[in-house]
Amino acid sequence: MNKNELIEHIAQEYELTKTFAKDLVENVFQSITDAVHKGEEVSIFGFGKFKLTERKARKGRNPQTGEAIKIAASKNVKFEQAKALKELVNTKRRARK
Repeated sequence: MNKNELIEHIAQEYELTKTFAKDLVENVFQSITDAVHKGEEVSIFGFGKFKLTERKARKGRNPQTGEAIKIAASKNVKFEQAKALKELVNTKRRARK
């Protein structure tokens, strides 16, 4: 499912206009993005957590030349799924087999 399909689903499920559903979805995504950008952890019960992680600068190797290189520090968003979501996915996966 992509963003447009999610908007379509919400619009149909709750009998909303696509424009209003799009505004809702984009507002949710923007709220999560803003909170994570500030360094806050966003926890959605039953779904998971979004949090900002930082990687320190380190040394690495260019795989083509073997030359030592510096890898800059970086920030990444990590998603950790909730136990309920993990169990639901694993239950459905077993049911398909």
